[in-house]
Amino acid sequence: MFPVSIKGVLYERCRVVLLENERSEWELPGGRIEPGETPEDCLAREMKEELGITVEIGPLLDCWVYEVFPKQEVVIVTYGLRRRDEGGLRVSEEHRRVGLFSLDQIGEIPLPRGYHRAIRAWAYRRGVV
Repeated sequence: MFPVSIKGVLYERCRVVLLENERSEWELPGGRIEPGETPEDCLAREMKEELGITVEIGPLLDCWVYEVFPKQEVVIVTYGLRRRDEGGLRVSEEHRRVGLFSLDQIGEIPLPRGYHRAIRAWAYRRGVV
């Protein structure tokens, strides 16, 4: 059985919010679902923990299996997000830094291919492009 990670696509000023992990890869904010949690509850909790913000959970965007390391796979489920509060974004101890990237920039950074699909899908739905 694969672990499941729930991730969110959030745009701030027409740029997608990404976090740099310990592997020097950029990723969408979110994390592993806990027993008894819904995907939406997991994502709301993770946004508060990782970025210090409150969000509205939007539609399911994509789902795929990602090989994090050789023979170590995780199911990634992505949702569109809308911010419900104002203020700056903070980065938790789980990540190195937070970054805001335009659609043009995401092709130039280390980012799993599945995230590209979700980022573009939410951009088109939100009219960011």
